[in-house]
Amino acid sequence: MRSRFILLVVAILLIAGFAALNWAEITRPSPLLFGPVVMDAPLGAILLGLLALAVVIFALAAGTMRTQGLLESRHHFKELEAQRALADKAEASRFTDLRQHLDTQLRELRDRDAIAATEMEKARMENQREIRTQLEQINRTVSARLNELEHRLESRFERMGVSRAPVVGATAAVPAAAMRNDLVQPGVVHEHAAAEQAREHQAQMREEERIRDERIREERERTQAGERPAESGWRKWF
Repeated sequence: MRSRFILLVVAILLIAGFAALNWAEITRPSPLLFGPVVMDAPLGAILLGLLALAVVIFALAAGTMRTQGLLESRHHFKELEAQRALADKAEASRFTDLRQHLDTQLRELRDRDAIAATEMEKARMENQREIRTQLEQINRTVSARLNELEHRLESRFERMGVSRAPVVGATAAVPAAAMRNDLVQPGVVHEHAAAEQAREHQAQMREEERIRDERIREERERTQAGERPAESGWRKWF
C-alpha cells in the first residue's frame, strides 16, 4: 500500500511538472467541437482537468474500498472472537464433565474396593473361625482317642496284674514274650494308627490355615499396590 501511494504521488508530480513546463501550450485556445457547437477552448487544460478528476475519483474509490475492507475484516474478527469464546466455553464444559465422570468412576472404584476388602476380611475371619472350630473338634477327638487308648492300656495292664509305673520303670516283672504279644495286638496297633492319623490331620489343617492367611495377605498387598498408581496419576493430571 505504501509503495502504491508513493508511485501515485510521483506520477502526479511528473504530470504537474510537465503541465508547468508547457502551461502556455496547455492554455492556448483552439477550436473544439462539442457536438454541433464549435467553441474556442484550451484543449490541454480540459484534458488536464479530466485527468485530475479521474485521479480524484480513483482515490475516492480506493479509499472507499479500503474502508469497506477494514470494516469487513473487523466484523470477521469479532465473529471469530465470538466463535473462539464459544469453543473455549464448550471445551471447558467438556473438561469439567470429563473430570466429574472420572471422579465418579474413581469414587465407585474406591467404594467397590472397600466393599471387596470388607467382604474379603469377613471371609477370612469366617474361614479362620471355621478352621479354629475344626481344630478344636480335632483336638477334642484326639484327646478323647488318647484318653480312650490310655484307659484301654490301663485296663489291659490291670488284667495282666501289673501297674503302669512298674511297666514304665522296669519291665522285669512281666514276661517279655507276654508283653510283646499283648502290645502287638491288632486293636492297639489300630488305635495307635488312628492317633497318628489324627495328629497328621491336625498338622495339615494348621498348614492349610497358614497358607490361606499368606494368600489373603498377598491379595491385599496387590490390591493396595494397584490402587496407589491410579490415584497418583489422577492427582498429577488434575
